[in-house]
Amino acid sequence: MSSVLEKSLALIELLGEHPAGLPISAIAAATDQPASGVHRTLQELGRLGYVRQLQAQGDYVLTIRLPAMGLAFLSRAGITDVAQPVLDALAADSGELVRLSVIDGEELVWVAVAQGATRGLRYDPGQEQGVVVHLASSAGGRAWLSTMTDEEALLRIGSQGLLRHADGQGHNAPRTLPPLLEQLAEARRRGYATAVDSYIAGMAAMAMPVRGPLDGRVLGCLSIAGPAVRMTEERMSELSPRLLQGVGDLAGAAEGSKFLRSRRPAVDETPQRLAAQAR
Repeated sequence: MSSVLEKSLALIELLGEHPAGLPISAIAAATDQPASGVHRTLQELGRLGYVRQLQAQGDYVLTIRLPAMGLAFLSRAGITDVAQPVLDALAADSGELVRLSVIDGEELVWVAVAQGATRGLRYDPGQEQGVVVHLASSAGGRAWLSTMTDEEALLRIGSQGLLRHADGQGHNAPRTLPPLLEQLAEARRRGYATAVDSYIAGMAAMAMPVRGPLDGRVLGCLSIAGPAVRMTEERMSELSPRLLQGVGDLAGAAEGSKFLRSRRPAVDETPQRLAAQAR
C-alpha cells in the first residue's frame, strides 16, 4: 500500500468486517502495515469520529458514523423507496431471503435485503449489505456473468479470483473454469443462475439480472436464497416466475432512483478495456 488514504481505507474495511473490534496487532498483521503506523492512523480516524477505542489499550471499533452515512445515502438515492417494497413482497411470497445487488463501477454490491422466513431453518447472513459480491461462487454474481460473453466473464473472474477464500465456503464452489462456464451457459438457457453449496455451505440461491427499462443494460441482480434442503432445483423452478416478476417490477421502478439510473455502464465498457485493466 502506498498512499495514506489507501492505508486508512484498508483499516476501515477491516474493522467493518469485525464489529466486535480488533487490537492494533491484529489490524497491523491483517493489513500488512507496521503497528506504529496503524496506531497513528487509528488515532486520526478517532479524532475525526470514524473509530473509537473500547477502553484504554483496548480494541478499536468503527463508530456508527460510517453506517449512518451509508444508510442516508441509500435513502437519498431512492434505493430504499424504490426497491424495498419489491423485495419485501418477494420475500413474503417465497418465504426466503431476497437480496438486491447493483453494479457500482466494476463491481457488483449488495445494497438491500428482505427476509421472508420468520421461524425455523433459514438463511440470514445479516452482514452483507455493502459487501462486494463474489462473482464465481454466488448466484447473483453468476447471473451478472451470464449477461456477458465468456471472454468478458473470464476477465471479471480473473480480476476477482475464482475462490472466495473465506470460512464457510461450500464444497461446490468452482475450482476450475470449465464447470463454471457450463453453469453460465445453463443460466443463459434457463433464464436464471443458481449456486448450491457454493458461496456458503448449506445454502442455495437463484438470481436474475435486472435490466434498465429503456436501454436493457444490466443494473444489478435480484436473488432468492435459503437453506439448500429447502431451495431444491424443483423449488427454484417453481419460484422462477415470481422472481421474474420481481425483476420486472424493479426494472419498471428503476427510473425513480437517481442511483439506479446512474448505474448504467458506460458505452465504452468493452472486452478490450477490461483486458487492458487485467494486464
